[in-house]
Amino acid sequence: MALDPVTAAYRAGAAFSRSVPRPIADLTAKGLSRVAASVSKERRMLVARHLHRADPSLEGKALDRAVDATFDSYARYWIDSFRLPQMSPEEVDFGFSFDNFGYIADALATGNGVIAVLPHLGSWEWAAIWLTQVMNVPVTAVVEPVEPPALFDFFVDFRRELGMNIVPLGPNAGSEILQALAANHVVCLLADRDIPGDGIEVEFFGEITTIPAGPATLALRTGAALIPCAVYFDEQSGHHGVVEPPMTVVREGRLRDDVRRLTIELAGRLEALIRRAPTQWHLQQPNWPSDYDALEELGKPYPRPERGPSSLAARGEN
Repeated sequence: MALDPVTAAYRAGAAFSRSVPRPIADLTAKGLSRVAASVSKERRMLVARHLHRADPSLEGKALDRAVDATFDSYARYWIDSFRLPQMSPEEVDFGFSFDNFGYIADALATGNGVIAVLPHLGSWEWAAIWLTQVMNVPVTAVVEPVEPPALFDFFVDFRRELGMNIVPLGPNAGSEILQALAANHVVCLLADRDIPGDGIEVEFFGEITTIPAGPATLALRTGAALIPCAVYFDEQSGHHGVVEPPMTVVREGRLRDDVRRLTIELAGRLEALIRRAPTQWHLQQPNWPSDYDALEELGKPYPRPERGPSSLAARGEN
């Protein structure tokens, strides 16, 4: 059975990036990223909007250059990721540095697991393979289902090849995450985009949107450490992980009120991590209500999530 063109392209890209010298892979990826940036007007517009939110000083030609740099960074993300299965633990360790890993180590020592909350920055897979292969720490990652199904299967198989336990976002995700935390895993949750639209309403980069309620809810229910972190491209080591101090997770009232309070704080923590390197923020989808309006004006409408109360509030949990 023939693969769809998108899945075939990703498979070909993975094979190519592993079979040629790194400089050739980088040049090819950069060239393709510039083509994508020029052809896909809606993605370029969205990247520009997100960059301007993170750094309002970006305007005109400076913003155009930042958009190009973001597409270049995204191309590097795929090249770095696709080459990981060929690398030894020693090579992975050599290409990675870390600030404040002690926060994660100390949390794991309690045995309740760690909820690592990340934005779509840099190459988070590098940190995951470093944890699994170098530090012998089990990692569970929750991933967004994508279409077509063959492409999603390709991504899942690839990440499992890196040693991760993969949980597709869906109705069974909650119980699988609870099992992973009970087994003292580091659970990675990308939380700067609310895919179903049923998260907590927050002010994020000066504009109202929603972000997922899951990280705060899980931390309150399980006692797992809630730790914001990010992975950046670094010209010295290759990749650099930054771990923020764990958030203070305590019950102060009703569960949904505590979830809201923690999620609002988390939004601020994610903002700070993104502002450290906004051109490494690989968010290319609409993330605020005004993004959907802008896409409609461009003649490129995008399905809007059914935004509403969080699942906690909808169930009346307290």
